[in-house]
Amino acid sequence: MGKFPARIFSPLSAQTNRKKEELTIMDMTPQEYQAYVKRLAPRSPIGKDTAFAFCVGGAICALGQLIQNGFLSLGLAREDAGTATSICLIFLSALLTGLNLYNSVARFAGAGTLVPITGFANSVVSPAIDFKSEGFITGMASKMFVVAGPVIVFGTLASALYGVILMLA
Repeated sequence: MGKFPARIFSPLSAQTNRKKEELTIMDMTPQEYQAYVKRLAPRSPIGKDTAFAFCVGGAICALGQLIQNGFLSLGLAREDAGTATSICLIFLSALLTGLNLYNSVARFAGAGTLVPITGFANSVVSPAIDFKSEGFITGMASKMFVVAGPVIVFGTLASALYGVILMLA
């Protein structure tokens, strides 16, 4: 691979030379640049992040189970209780996203908030909130499915294809 010039701002050279505007230009190969970035990037605490994701994801699932048990104790059939639980979890996720609390939990818990139903609700509500200043139709309504839209389309097409395969088999 050939060399390419990479412009890299070096805070140490800027402090040494007392010129913060000065850029250090270095000729680096892509491999050298990757090694440079890896050396300067902060280390990720994988064990701690995994534990938080596991605990928060498990807490969301446990909350869902508690909600379902509550609906079952009210006399709903298991299927109806499952549907009501899904609706409650979607509502709670959308509410927490609207109150800007879901993002705070996600920063703390990482992938633990990606429990499918709550993460999906967050991915629909978050862009809608971000683009509400552009208006109801051109902003919120059109941008609501920016993240979730491809998932919905792929899921629908995959299920239709699967159904055709099962029908032909």
